[in-house]
Amino acid sequence: MRFIARSLSCALTWLLICAVIGLGLAFLWTASQILTLDDSKRSLVATAEARRPAYRATATAMDIDQAGVSLRAESAIVLLQQNSGGPTPAMSTSEPAPAATSPAQTPAIEDINLPQLLVPRTPPAGKWMSGTRVPSRAPEAHRAHRLVNVMLLGGDEQLSGEEFIRTDTMIVVSLNVETGTVSMLSLPRDLFVYIPHGNMGRLNTAYGLGEKLNWDPGGGFGLLRQTIFYNFGINVHYYARVDFSGFEAIIDRLGGVDIAVDCAYRDYYPVGADDDRRSAENGYDLRTLPVGYYTFDGFDALWYARTRKYTDDFDRGRRHQQLVRAIWRKARSLGLATTLPQLWPELMEVVDTDLPFEQMLRLLPLVINLDLDDVQNHIFRKIYHTRNWMTPDGWSVLLPNPEAVTELMQALYTPPTRFQARLAGPSIGVFNASGEENWDIVASERLRWGGYNAIARGQFGAEESYSSNMLIDHVAAEKGSIVPGLLRALNMTEDQVSVQASADREFDYTVVLGRDYKSCTFGVLPLDG
Repeated sequence: MRFIARSLSCALTWLLICAVIGLGLAFLWTASQILTLDDSKRSLVATAEARRPAYRATATAMDIDQAGVSLRAESAIVLLQQNSGGPTPAMSTSEPAPAATSPAQTPAIEDINLPQLLVPRTPPAGKWMSGTRVPSRAPEAHRAHRLVNVMLLGGDEQLSGEEFIRTDTMIVVSLNVETGTVSMLSLPRDLFVYIPHGNMGRLNTAYGLGEKLNWDPGGGFGLLRQTIFYNFGINVHYYARVDFSGFEAIIDRLGGVDIAVDCAYRDYYPVGADDDRRSAENGYDLRTLPVGYYTFDGFDALWYARTRKYTDDFDRGRRHQQLVRAIWRKARSLGLATTLPQLWPELMEVVDTDLPFEQMLRLLPLVINLDLDDVQNHIFRKIYHTRNWMTPDGWSVLLPNPEAVTELMQALYTPPTRFQARLAGPSIGVFNASGEENWDIVASERLRWGGYNAIARGQFGAEESYSSNMLIDHVAAEKGSIVPGLLRALNMTEDQVSVQASADREFDYTVVLGRDYKSCTFGVLPLDG
């Protein structure tokens, strides 16, 4: 018995030593990840002042309308607020919710507390401001499920040198905690809307106005939140905001992100000495980015996000969502999502957010299990969702078309059932016979963006190019065919379809890309030469 006890004591001692060593190694690894993030952030912030002239001199620099900013608040509207009710209630519980403990489980609905929304009083009916009638409050989008809506914001105040914050990037990320799916919506910066401080203005000024006015409740985001609810009928609960340096730091920390570029872009790009792109010591050259598949570091990702020569804010909003998807895909592939609790303190030095740490822990299981096929993307469409308008002061802005915008907001709140059915449905093999590298990846990414189950398969047959595209239909369905949708997504025509029914098939549909493939379907102007 004494020998057995001595053996057990020795075994327990060795187990304790191994556990201590394991914890020490884990601590050192986590510390190295945090220090890497912190070093990247410090390096980028240190060069922000040097890079400011470069950004302001390029065509991608944001226009500043000083006269377009009004800090005047009408207190009669601001002071009269009420609790929001109706179809978009806030989730609430009487007791604090415990943190999620297992990444394999989605958070229980009752575990999620969300901040209450205060809604300002509607201005008098028929009131005119800035040359247009103030719109009535938008109907609230109906929710059949519990949602957590996070607003992703980005602005150029760090490098523009202006104190006033303009949120030129605005993406609503709606997490459905019941279905485990996500929907994203980009809001154009030039939407001319009613801002509840008591005036009409561009949507991208609402956050800055709230900061300047010390808006109560919630400061800049508080006013933006009320603005979005008034004009679009959706309730955003939290925000996360990054400046240029923060955006670059996140992408560089990931080692770059992969992007399928489906439209060619051209814009000014700084030319530095000794390949230092950021210095612009040698001025600027027009840089052309052809269609293809690229790995962008933080600097080039920012260039891709901001360029607007030959394009507009509608397409730029789509590219912003592309980058969010790419960031998530890379972070998940590196396993960084599971280490988010350890990285949170240093991440907060790069990202400004009001999302509590405890709430992040509750949502983390959903985020870890999220696949990009569970993400549905929404964007405003020119003419359909908006119309161009010139204010009496000469500002070129966009007025929302209420009925179309209401449909869009309802689509944001609706779980992507048909979207998921398509991804689980017919398979599409995409082959490249264009003579251009990686065009099969570009086309398959475009199809997956639209919800189709597409796979890039590389070169088609021998190493030769085809003059024209082909879509081979192996299903030959008389009803419910997806061929029309595929043609629209791929910018192809009906005469490029070939029906070859086959029971013994690798794919339900085969796409062969030829030299005439035009991947850009988003209104980007063609490059001259």
